[in-house]
Amino acid sequence: MNRTIKTLRNCASAAVLAALCVPAFTASAPAAAQSRAPAGGQLGEVVEALRGISTLRANFTQTDRSGQTVSGVVTIKRPGRIRFQYEKGVPLLIVGDGKALTLVDYEVKQVQRWPIGNSPLGALLDPRRDVATFGTLKPTGNPNVVSVEVRDRKHPEYGVITLIFMRKASAPGGLELSYWVALDSQNKRTTVRLSNQQYGIAVPDSEFRWRDPRPTTRR
Repeated sequence: MNRTIKTLRNCASAAVLAALCVPAFTASAPAAAQSRAPAGGQLGEVVEALRGISTLRANFTQTDRSGQTVSGVVTIKRPGRIRFQYEKGVPLLIVGDGKALTLVDYEVKQVQRWPIGNSPLGALLDPRRDVATFGTLKPTGNPNVVSVEVRDRKHPEYGVITLIFMRKASAPGGLELSYWVALDSQNKRTTVRLSNQQYGIAVPDSEFRWRDPRPTTRR
């Protein structure tokens, strides 16, 4: 059991680290590019679809390159909030509170935090971000599937993230984010697939709070 939890911990950590490997997705875009009108065509549709999400809740399944998987529920509330609640028995939690992305490990009582502006998740969380700045459409051979690859060519060490959308009339902008694949600079691949997406639901801000497992230090 301990070995299984260790594997799942590595898988969950990889998802966060892979997501952090493409800061060009968000904060690296110059202010002028962020404020401009979105690109036309399918890339423009993707921008509008992302900007159309106010709240989102979905089941997710996360898989690393060795095939190890972990499941849970992801909740998004824009601007800036996200929560990855892992399945029962996995002592991990990932929460974005609008300022930082936090990985909480309750088993080993550790907390790691990164600025959310340095994460490609920022494109999901901040309506001002423009994925078109660093995104490239990739052919899929299916008119109902849209694939966008995001990378900063000036910084290959950041890695690559690919977003896959399916056409769905009831989704914001007519496109539903189906899954994403993150590839870091060491070719470690993490895939996160979504299902049972719900949009526009009521989500309290309290859902993005977390309990700090670190022991209090007495002076």
